Amino acid sequence: MDQWNQLADQDTVNKTTQSLKANGIDAKFVKSGEQAKEEVLKLIPKGAEVFNETSVTLDTIGIPKELNESGKYSSIRNKLNSMNREIEGSEMQKMGAAPEYAVGSVHAVSEDGRVLIASDSGSQLPAYAYGSTHVIWVVGTQKIVKNTDDGIKRIYEYVLPLENERAQKAYGMGSGVSKLLIINKEKTPGRLTLILVNQKLGF
Repeated sequence: MDQWNQLADQDTVNKTTQSLKANGIDAKFVKSGEQAKEEVLKLIPKGAEVFNETSVTLDTIGIPKELNESGKYSSIRNKLNSMNREIEGSEMQKMGAAPEYAVGSVHAVSEDGRVLIASDSGSQLPAYAYGSTHVIWVVGTQKIVKNTDDGIKRIYEYVLPLENERAQKAYGMGSGVSKLLIINKEKTPGRLTLILVNQKLGF
């Protein structure tokens, strides 16, 4: 378990950042969660439509509160929380799948610039893969792995047990890797931004 929870050294961070950029993903490196929060908020214009995906990383650095409670942004999460899923379920799915800005995290980033996101419901994946005009991820460097195979191992060996425990506490039910998105390359310039943080954030 420990091998999946060690912050990467600077050479590895530099290599990963270069690889992400080569694959069409804007990449930044900051030293702390507070700096990462500042970078996220710089990237989102006031009044923009934004949806924060469920993320322990975002919760840790206070991004959901800023996006949903400051009044500076058009919060999709606030809108969804005010809707009736039985009556408006289809509309809610569409809103969550294609917000202007989607903010979240990922479960592994490979040194050769691949991004891996696991999900039980799959709710965050449409926005990440295509739906959102802008996607911003905040990622602790402990999530950097050698390659895609190691990324999948990290998800099953490390992330899933912790997420299962979190889901049990939060929802009264476990989690699973029902869907797995691997982003090898982004073809739309400036669409994806990944902020690597020299701090253990999330899992």
